[in-house]
Amino acid sequence: MRNAIVLLSGGVDSTTALAVARSKGFNVSALSFAYGQRHKSELIAARAIARDAGVRDHVVIEIDLRAFGRSALTDEIDVPKDRSVEEMNAAIPVTYVPARNTIFLSYALALAEVREANDIFIGVNALDYSGYPDCRPEYIAAFQEMARRATARSTSGEHTVSIHAPLIHKTKAEIIRIGSDLGVDFSHTISCYQASEAGRACGHCDACILRRKGFEQNGLSDPTRYVESEMVGS
Repeated sequence: MRNAIVLLSGGVDSTTALAVARSKGFNVSALSFAYGQRHKSELIAARAIARDAGVRDHVVIEIDLRAFGRSALTDEIDVPKDRSVEEMNAAIPVTYVPARNTIFLSYALALAEVREANDIFIGVNALDYSGYPDCRPEYIAAFQEMARRATARSTSGEHTVSIHAPLIHKTKAEIIRIGSDLGVDFSHTISCYQASEAGRACGHCDACILRRKGFEQNGLSDPTRYVESEMVGS
């Protein structure tokens, strides 16, 4: 079996990307990060998802992106709530974590070298909230080019590192449909930017709104547990 590294946050997109990698026959090593995020319950979700998926191994790396700040996910900045999709796409949102995907992919590249993996999967998406600069196709293409010149394996002439972003041109509804077709149990996933320690979602942040909309468009019930009892899926 071919080895692959899958970046796994515990959310809908990364969990679906993991399912895609496994459906293609890859022997997966999952990689997650405790990076100082306020919604740490996503790591609990990631561990459960990796365990249920039967991955080769699950590596959790601790780094502290709070040292840089300037993000609502790592700093004392209010998470935007109850915004329309148009408002979400109007500018780079404060939930953007500076250079996060570059940092994560660099760690994945290092793990790929020691796991003898030629493939890295990341669940970035450029459609529903395209303000994130490190979720764009041109960004992935640029990192791909760098990765092929960055490691001993990739420069030996015998191996080529490929960065896979299978969901980058998909809407949230399409991603949920792909995951459902692949048997993903979305009840384990956490999308909320400010989920409680128990994994309950706020129901009002951009991630919650996009997630709920995606399930509704598929005619599916969102299994998320919400803080407010009246929210769908609570």
